Amino acid sequence: MDNLNIIVPIKEVPDIEKVNFDREKGRIDRSSATTEPNPFDLNALEEAVKLKEEVGGTITVISMGPPQAEDTLKDAIARGADNAILLTDKGFAGSDTWATSYTLATAIKKIGNYDFIICGEKTVDGDTGQVGPEIAEVLDIPHIAYVNKTIEREEKKITVQTEVWGRTYKKELKFPGLITVTKDVNEPRLPSLTDKLEAKKADIEKWGLDDLLDIGDEKHFGLSGSPTGVVNIEVPEEKGRESKIFEGPDAVKKLIEQIKSDLGGI
Repeated sequence: MDNLNIIVPIKEVPDIEKVNFDREKGRIDRSSATTEPNPFDLNALEEAVKLKEEVGGTITVISMGPPQAEDTLKDAIARGADNAILLTDKGFAGSDTWATSYTLATAIKKIGNYDFIICGEKTVDGDTGQVGPEIAEVLDIPHIAYVNKTIEREEKKITVQTEVWGRTYKKELKFPGLITVTKDVNEPRLPSLTDKLEAKKADIEKWGLDDLLDIGDEKHFGLSGSPTGVVNIEVPEEKGRESKIFEGPDAVKKLIEQIKSDLGGI
């Protein structure tokens, strides 16, 4: 293998510390806060850059979002990506994790020649951790989730460490394949000013729904292709700590009764 073709899906997300929630529609009000690259996706991109540095290869970043998501892709180029594709179309709006995964996987099929896909574990605005594995399922390729360490990088395979259900595993993945990485896998490097300025001139390729219909099924895109939806969002009120003091000779008995009551009367 002369040159690895590495794909990194990246999402533009709102600043989760400042964003508001639209309770009536059950959605995040994305216009209420500034946007930034999803932090977990930056770990994925850094892992791709490390692989490129050690083995060689070309990194293509791909994102599904509004036209302004172009800025996130230019940031990715400043951080080491070679090519960028933005999937932007009203026909993609309202996608759940399945429709998002299907759209990204269809675009990757259109790219054609790929060896390795690296995704962030999850997005801070969705927190499902489903998109990466679902992309792999649509593409029918092996995948490993929750990778927190890369043990060895090679031209035809990668050896990683993953933690699942309190256990640590060492796994080997032969290409083509996909992994999702946690924030512990690396520390994303900061782009230099020169790289940022150069990236601003980068040409971002844009694909719409029509560009994918020669490969994908129209009924699987966007809101109409999403089998799930958010009915309601409830943000619990913050409560301060409550305390009780039990005194007297029967203090222990009262404490036990209180614990039983708090546990549902068991």
